[in-house]
Amino acid sequence: FRDGKFSTELFSRYQRSEQALVLALMEMVINGVSTRKITQVTEELCGAEFSKSTVSDLCKQLDPIVTAWNHRPLKEEYPFVIVDALYTKVREDGRVRSRGVMIATGINLEGYREIIGMMIGDTESEASWGEFFTQLKHRGLRGVEIITSDSHGGLVKAIGQHLQGITWQRCQTHFMRNILDATPKPLRSEVKAHVRSIFEAADPQTARTLLAQTVDLFQEKASKAMEILEAGFDDATAVLVLPPEYRKRTRTTNAVERLNAEIRRRERVIRIFPNRESVLRLLGALLMEQDEKWSMGKKYLEMTEFLEWRKNRKKGDSKVVRIG
Repeated sequence: FRDGKFSTELFSRYQRSEQALVLALMEMVINGVSTRKITQVTEELCGAEFSKSTVSDLCKQLDPIVTAWNHRPLKEEYPFVIVDALYTKVREDGRVRSRGVMIATGINLEGYREIIGMMIGDTESEASWGEFFTQLKHRGLRGVEIITSDSHGGLVKAIGQHLQGITWQRCQTHFMRNILDATPKPLRSEVKAHVRSIFEAADPQTARTLLAQTVDLFQEKASKAMEILEAGFDDATAVLVLPPEYRKRTRTTNAVERLNAEIRRRERVIRIFPNRESVLRLLGALLMEQDEKWSMGKKYLEMTEFLEWRKNRKKGDSKVVRIG
């Protein structure tokens, strides 16, 4: 940077996610809502002199790229989709508000992962999730066999409403947490082992047998936990209809949560975003970069056996529990 002035030439050499991060910092300084630390960091990165028009011009360069990626046509089939949301704080109308960012990851027929969409919503409500799923369908989402998520009420209702006929897999990690939270502490390790054996059963029939044994064993000492287990059993074991090698990576939202953790690492620098646009810009740029890494990396799943399974499966004979 020359004489404390901002250099667009140097800025252009940054990765997109770095550009988005710097722009968010610059917006905070211009709007007068930054901390002393943010101001110091921004002045070190950008110099002491930059204007609102400079920031606006830079945003105009980056925003169309992120927007085009997030609204691109979905030309592949995605038999497995994982959805999750993370919350971030955004300054709107002079107030700090919590907003949900919905993210969908798909596994295509070649076995590669893709980030197929993101959207910021007012809340993690049925309406917000419904709008997100509608956008994905309009962009071409198709061929979905199983969608995995946590059991948030609004999300599950939106799946039933907008993705009818698709199997919902309840995230086993979240489900296990729900069960153990309702289990007396001295019994938790024992209950966990039994529930894990249900999740790892060879087939749905074996899982149901293990369920009955587990409930019989713990009914008196952990009745509430057993109620939760029985109520959620079918949704949490939906993946057992798939060939074994496809179950581990489709039964939880863990892969998306690892992605969320990477986003959090950058987002923590901002803490409170200056506006919604900066959220979409930074998270979108980060997700674009992750998407590019996945496309150039190793296959997430080998899909040959899945394609054979799907081909040979008789209509109506999949023993899949469907919602909607």
